[in-house]
Amino acid sequence: MIPVPADQRGHRLRRGSRGGRPPAFDGETYKQRNTVERCFNRLKQWRGLATRYEKTATIYLAGLHIAGTFLWSAR
Repeated sequence: MIPVPADQRGHRLRRGSRGGRPPAFDGETYKQRNTVERCFNRLKQWRGLATRYEKTATIYLAGLHIAGTFLWSAR
């Protein structure tokens, strides 16, 4: 969840269910989202994954597993 700017919060509350994003901000959910986005950014540093050189899904998934293993073992 992305925090809603203060000037939009009142407008979203007035619109009710048609207002789009919920007006509340959950900090714990935002922390989890940040972790996932950082993981994607680390994986995209691998050139083969970022540009999708591999044409088949199985080879791409194997590269994803290898990159994930390297990132996990580096921690």
